[in-house]
Parts: sequence; structure tokens; C-alpha cells
Amino acid sequence: MIAWLLGCSGSNSQPQPTAPVPSTSVSAPAQPFEPAAPPRPTIVAFGDSLTAGLGVSRDQSYPANLQRQLEARGYRYRVVNLGISGNTTKDGVLRIPEVLKYRPSVVIVAFGGNDGLRGLPIQDTEMNLSSIIVAMQDVHARVILGGITLPPNYGNDYIAKFNAIYRNESKVYHVPLLPFMLKGVYGVPGSMQDDGIHPTAQGCRRVAKNFLPLLLPMLQKPAHHRVQPRTR
Repeated sequence: MIAWLLGCSGSNSQPQPTAPVPSTSVSAPAQPFEPAAPPRPTIVAFGDSLTAGLGVSRDQSYPANLQRQLEARGYRYRVVNLGISGNTTKDGVLRIPEVLKYRPSVVIVAFGGNDGLRGLPIQDTEMNLSSIIVAMQDVHARVILGGITLPPNYGNDYIAKFNAIYRNESKVYHVPLLPFMLKGVYGVPGSMQDDGIHPTAQGCRRVAKNFLPLLLPMLQKPAHHRVQPRTR
């Protein structure tokens, strides 16, 4: 108060500096540096409505189930669902850049059903699948091929040639093949929707399990901490 009065008066005397008041606040202890967890490698599920999960919620699609099944086993991967209903193999070729943006470690390629249902030329479907597989392998992504078949009314000859597409692609490009994605799903009560084409939530869980035996050998095994025996 005295210093303030002296400073406001006409006196030539200068106010005396006051001693700094010690702070009563206590600084928080430094937190230990925790580096950010490395990003998870990406698995891209690339396909049509069977991948997208038509008729079920996105969280019930087979890629979402695959994510949960991997996490339950300790695998730290991110599964990305790039399925679009109605896509043909030609659409898949056009969407290759979308897949490559994710720099995937593994790509599950599951196209062809819409080609077959529309009666598209077999050679076109096979050529498009080849383009997709080669594009993934060129960036060193591992590829799994998911196959499908057609209803009996398409005729034995066309169906046989259609089914052979997946076997040929698997052999030429040395990629593991799930010949029929709906194995254990088609014809199983509660596993197929009323359209007879798309799996229910129950069926999608099984589709994810169908892919696991082909996928797990491609992944880095989770680190398991060895339990030390107790000392007495």
C-alpha cells in the first residue's frame, strides 16, 4: 500500500521494489513418456454384398466378426470392410486404388457372385480377378480368394466353368482359396436370409470362421507372456 501511494504522489522518491511473493502452488510431477502404440497392420475385406453385409448391420458383417475373432485370439490387426453391394469383378478393378490407400498386409478378395448371376462372360470375370490379385501382390500384400457358386438353374456347364475360375486363379497366383464362402451357412437353419443368397448375422459369424484357417498363418503371432513360477 505504501509503495502504491509513493508512486502516485509528486515526490521525487522512487518506490522501493518489493520482494517477490513465493508461490504456494506445487508443480505436478513430470509424467513418464509413453510412446504411442504402433499402428495395427491392416486386413482389407474386398468384395460385394457378401462382404458388405447386405441385410445385416455393419457390425454383424463377416469382416466385423473377423475383427472380433482375431482380437479374441490376441492378434492386433485392423480389419477394414471394403464391400459394396452389387459390385462385379469389373467394379473391383476400378476400386483397386481405394484398397491400396490402406497399405494392406492381407486382402481377402471375394468377387464374382454378381458376375455369375448376370451371366457375364467367364473370361471377363477371370481376367478381372487376375487384375485385382496382381495389383495386391505388386504391393506385397498377401491375398486370400473367397469363392462362391451359382444356383442350379444356371446350368451345369456354366456353373462348372464358373467354379473353375477360383481354382485356376488360386493355382496361377499361388493364393489360398476358400472354395465356397457359405460353407456351413447355406442350407443351415437360421444362417441364410429369406433371399437365399445372403447370410444372416449367425451366418456371417460362420463365414468369418471359414476364413480364419487361411488367414492366421499369414499373421504375426501374438506375443504371449510366459508366467513365472511362484517361489516359496
